Amino acid sequence: MTVVIPTIMSGGTGARLWPVSRETYPKPFFRLADGLSLLQHAFLRASKLASGGTVLTITNAELYFGTEEDYAEVNSEGLARHYLLEPEGRDTAAATAAVSLYVQKVFGDDAVVILFPADHLMNDLEAFVRCAREAVHHAGQGRLVTFGVEPTRPETGYGYIEADSGRVLRFVEKPDEATAREYLRYGNFYWNAGIFCFAAKTMVNLQQRLCPDILDCVRQALENGEKTAIGGAVQTRLDPNRFRSTRKTSVDYAVLEKADNLAVVTCAAGWSDIGSWNAISELTPADDAGNRTTGAALMLESRNCYIHNDTRLVATIGVEDLLIIDSDDALLVAARKDAQKVKQAFDQLKTAENPVYYRHRTIYRPWGNYTVLEEGEGFKIKRTVVKPGAFVGEHRHQHRSEHWVVLRGTADIRKSGQESQLFAGQSTFIAAGETHRLGNAGQEPLIVIEVQSGAYLSEDDVVHDD
Repeated sequence: MTVVIPTIMSGGTGARLWPVSRETYPKPFFRLADGLSLLQHAFLRASKLASGGTVLTITNAELYFGTEEDYAEVNSEGLARHYLLEPEGRDTAAATAAVSLYVQKVFGDDAVVILFPADHLMNDLEAFVRCAREAVHHAGQGRLVTFGVEPTRPETGYGYIEADSGRVLRFVEKPDEATAREYLRYGNFYWNAGIFCFAAKTMVNLQQRLCPDILDCVRQALENGEKTAIGGAVQTRLDPNRFRSTRKTSVDYAVLEKADNLAVVTCAAGWSDIGSWNAISELTPADDAGNRTTGAALMLESRNCYIHNDTRLVATIGVEDLLIIDSDDALLVAARKDAQKVKQAFDQLKTAENPVYYRHRTIYRPWGNYTVLEEGEGFKIKRTVVKPGAFVGEHRHQHRSEHWVVLRGTADIRKSGQESQLFAGQSTFIAAGETHRLGNAGQEPLIVIEVQSGAYLSEDDVVHDD
């Protein structure tokens, strides 16, 4: 049996689904109405294809822990997880090189990769599996296979593939509406889904011929990377210096448009590139007035609006054709016709170094997470959640003191070498300069309210004593 290694490309900046998505919490982590993230849906697709019992993910190193947590919720089959962790994104040509070299080394020349983005949806999973099996067959014959989606409308936001009897004739950039309508009439143009299938040696050989500089840089980054294994997860952190020197370009430009062994499989699996808030809204049923809501909403004399909120009630009166996206620290109100301009707002926030482009108030760590509830001159209040069996490593703060109040669970405390336990309703004080550690030896999450006070409260006021 052919060893198939389904591979998920995950990451991005979160620009098009801001303010819910951020650079440290990009689109793949977006939760849909069914409670699952786009990343979890991708893992479930991958689990249907993993004949080798392994799912490979290439993502940013900072997203590793969040990715593992998402996978843990849906990995009922106990599949092994392998990770290639990038220090920064260098586009899909570099990512594809890393995947191909890694799979070739670990699983062999003939192992077949199915490479797909984490932030797409397939409504018909069985249809996708059938297409993937056809692609694996072609890949086993040395062909580089791309997936074409049968278009249902004259879409200007996607690239197209012109095909003839399973052969790729050409790739086409995003067309204008008139051209897209022509493509729809011709019947042999397909949306480019950004999904590829190939034997490891096939892609390595192609990149060696077509973009050897990229392949060589990535090979060095892989060979000099840091390799670790924790539980069922095998990590390879690509060497930062070598990987950052890799030329940044897409695999479409670097390889696909120049390759001579291309094949296309056409897929009618309800594919969707979740690329805007309008696309997200289409996943939610509309009421009689065309309104769609996720979360608590009150809509009076309003039509064709979409509201997304996770916390507070949003009410509208007498408005039409609006997107209203509410998060814990930012609110987006936009005309539906301008959904693609959300990225412009994101880019302006990034240029201004406003932190709302980068992170949420909740920050995820290997041991759990913390949420900044309120902060002001000389104080900061946080809610800290420590996972069962986890602990915040021993450290001290030079400029701030902390007062901890346990809300739930049992806290294992170490202060200045002395150990104790605190239960719900109990508290302790950590003086500035005092070495301390917080752990959770219980079976449920530990929740602590942390009140910081001092003249300097930034997160870099941490000293680890070796």
